[in-house]
Amino acid sequence: MTRIGILSDTHCYLPEKLFEFFSSCDMIWHAGDIGNLETAERLEKFKPLIAVHGNIDGHEIRIRYPEKQLIKVENKKVFITHIGGTPAKYDIKAKNIITNTHPDILVCGHSHICKVQYDKKNELLYINPGAAGKYGFHLKITLLRFVIDGSNLKDMEILELDKH
Repeated sequence: MTRIGILSDTHCYLPEKLFEFFSSCDMIWHAGDIGNLETAERLEKFKPLIAVHGNIDGHEIRIRYPEKQLIKVENKKVFITHIGGTPAKYDIKAKNIITNTHPDILVCGHSHICKVQYDKKNELLYINPGAAGKYGFHLKITLLRFVIDGSNLKDMEILELDKH
C-alpha cells in the first residue's frame, strides 16, 4: 500500500497545512509550476518527490525535473506532466504519450482547476489537483491524497483552503 500526495501550481508557495495533510503519505507528486528550487527542496526534505516542470519554471527547475514522468507505483502506470488538457481534449503531446504508453493514471496541472474523472475511452483516471499556490485566478487552494493498493486506487481526499 502506497500513500500519495498530489499538488500542482505552487508558484513558490507551500501552504503550511500541506505538511499535516501529506504527513501520512509515502511520496508526493508535483505536476509542475513549482516556482523555485527552494519550494522543491522543501518538499524533497519532507517526503520523496516525483515532479515535472511547468511553463513558468526557470532553467534551475527544468534541469532538475523533466517535462514528463512515466512511473510505476505498485501495479499502476502513472504519467505526470504539467500541461495535459482534459479527457475531452488532451494536449497533443499528452495524447501521444497516452496512446503509446496506456497509463492507468494521468496527473497534470496548469488549469488551476481541481478535477478527477475517469476517462472511459483511454481507460485511465485523470487527476488535476488544482493549484496549491496563491498566484492565479483560482479561489481555493487544493491538494489531493489517495492510496494505491496493488491495482486498486482508494481513499481519495481533497484539502481545500482559502487562498487569501
